[in-house]
Amino acid sequence: MKHSVPSSEIRGVVISDAGRDRLAQMRRVNPNADPLSLLPEIDPARIPRHIAIIMDGNGRWARSKGFPRIFGHRNGASAVRRTVETCGKLGVEALTLYSFSSENWKRPKHEIDALMELCALYCDNEREELVRENIRLIAIGRWQDLPAADAIERAVQATSRCTGPTLCLALNYGSRDEILRAVRSIARDARDGRLDPEAIDETLFASRLDTAGLPDPDLLIRTAGERRLSNYLLWQLSYAEIHVTDVLWPDFDRDALLAAVRDYASRERRFGGLTPES
Repeated sequence: MKHSVPSSEIRGVVISDAGRDRLAQMRRVNPNADPLSLLPEIDPARIPRHIAIIMDGNGRWARSKGFPRIFGHRNGASAVRRTVETCGKLGVEALTLYSFSSENWKRPKHEIDALMELCALYCDNEREELVRENIRLIAIGRWQDLPAADAIERAVQATSRCTGPTLCLALNYGSRDEILRAVRSIARDARDGRLDPEAIDETLFASRLDTAGLPDPDLLIRTAGERRLSNYLLWQLSYAEIHVTDVLWPDFDRDALLAAVRDYASRERRFGGLTPES
């Protein structure tokens, strides 16, 4: 037996009362959020609050056009801008991008140097726009060790008082390293008598992760057809829906993002339980 869902109508579109409440929450975070203009067929309650993306395919995109890999990374920056804009319109509250992993140090030095330069340019060039759009930038991982750390810090500080959506860049990031750092932090407090081991629970553990304060991602998108997590947000993605697309990151556009959100919205998230019909 199906359960009825209370609903109402907004601009001629029937949405659930939960969707109406979610839309109000979206607009408290970002007054420009208007998911119904992009996805009128999807109830706002089914829009992910937090999207995480593994941006893959820059090098393949460049090679397919006869250019060096860094050309793909430069064009990938345009895809970042498009994605941030579309997520804002959709009412997504947080977007986390896997920008440079701790394993990426294995790449050739000239490519790493170019990536660091590109990261610094992005942070400096986008800083004022992020402030204008009230987007808070944060970084996770050991980003302070990067050559681009000063530019990252400038952007983080400039947007620290922004109260709108959050753009989170995973830089020099590896999830196992993040988890180990959290464990060491908790262990030190227990050793020094500041923490009762019996008080350690999931909430406390999550508060020691780099993503403390952010909701866990609802949706993980990986581009370029790869099907690995690649040491990315292993704790936080425990219940995320996964969407894999063959689109290479520089070609990832509004339509590709909307397709991922439609896919997400079509799924029943049970978190280990059962649907009322099961």
